[in-house]
Amino acid sequence: MKLLVIGRNGQLARGIVENADRFGVQVISAGRPDTDVTDRNSVEATVAREQFDAVVNAAAYTAVDKAESEPSVAQAVNAIGAEHVARACAANSIPIIHISTDYVFDGSKDSPYREDDQTGPINAYGRSKLEGEQRVADACARHVILRTAWVHSPWGGNFVKTMLRLAAERPAVGVVGDQQGSPTYAPHLAEAVLAIARRAIADPAGMPWGIYHAVGMGETSWFGVAREIFRCAREHGLPAAEVTAITTAEYPTPARRPANSRLNCDRLRQSFGLGLPDWRVGVQDCVARLAQSAGNRLA
Repeated sequence: MKLLVIGRNGQLARGIVENADRFGVQVISAGRPDTDVTDRNSVEATVAREQFDAVVNAAAYTAVDKAESEPSVAQAVNAIGAEHVARACAANSIPIIHISTDYVFDGSKDSPYREDDQTGPINAYGRSKLEGEQRVADACARHVILRTAWVHSPWGGNFVKTMLRLAAERPAVGVVGDQQGSPTYAPHLAEAVLAIARRAIADPAGMPWGIYHAVGMGETSWFGVAREIFRCAREHGLPAAEVTAITTAEYPTPARRPANSRLNCDRLRQSFGLGLPDWRVGVQDCVARLAQSAGNRLA
């Protein structure tokens, strides 16, 4: 089975490549400059280049605050670009697994969001991702849209790496404590994507297409994530800061964030028998791998 992953430099793409052999899937990664989702011809050429069995669109514009000042750039990648990938998949009669976000919701619900809850993004990034979902669904009937949240990994830029960097620079940090969500470890999400892709390839007729939520099990705040990061850091001999909870109002950003980013993943379990591990497991593994990398650099 051959899987094309678009967005090769992202956290999820790297997690998929790392785990592909265990799932018996050959992964081909594509990304800029040779594959640019904003260029329809570029996407069509990449998808048609080989006989792929499925495509994962992990390409995204993720600069949430910057999107407020350049919404058209976010839309070009997250909405129009997503449609380019979906249309190329439909033209080649292959399914698409498209990655979306918790930011399609406004965060006002007092419990975890389900797939059929009313959407209502409150920032430009979220609006571009919601439009992308709609364009993908319209362009390719055989689609799985996975909404995830608070992704982190040993690669790229993310909250775990930011906290460890800050701990090396200062003794204490203030972290927002009134936004709730479910941290998601990219390698764990990658395993779910690979399992879904394998089923889509093996049994397309029996495949339950549609929108699903996929996040780490459990819930916490950014403050709670930071505490766990520093607890793990101390275990591995990395710098760890004292952390205090602050409010969203005390940490203003150009883009508003949902107060509630929790996602209900029951549909993923019921349809695929899949569930991601507890979010703490992901943080622990992430910090351990970063500590090992730091140790190797110093050796």
